[in-house]
Amino acid sequence: MIQDYDAVLDARYGKEGTPERMKFEENAYAYYTGLLLRDARKDAKVSQAELARRTQTSKSYISRIENGVIIPSVSVFYRMIAALGMRLEIVKPSTVLGYGNITQNRYLCEPKSEYGVKQK
Repeated sequence: MIQDYDAVLDARYGKEGTPERMKFEENAYAYYTGLLLRDARKDAKVSQAELARRTQTSKSYISRIENGVIIPSVSVFYRMIAALGMRLEIVKPSTVLGYGNITQNRYLCEPKSEYGVKQK
């Protein structure tokens, strides 16, 4: 049976804006970010140790990011992207959906590759 996914999230984690829902979304972003970076690293055939060396971090830090345990700082995220020979493209959302509605605008950045980051 197909369900309204927003209703499922509301029932399980609370309405948007509640502390429980915000915590869930933060964990989901950490997990998704880790998957994107891990897959990009593997596609680039770079080890965790080598990525750590290139980004001046530690292998354990890279592992924790890839496992969704932590979210990298913005500066580390950009260093990781650059170290993997990639770049991030940020696209302004369309005015059709309106700039004020975060729910609608959240996923408007269309990936230029499988990982949401564009190859150089």
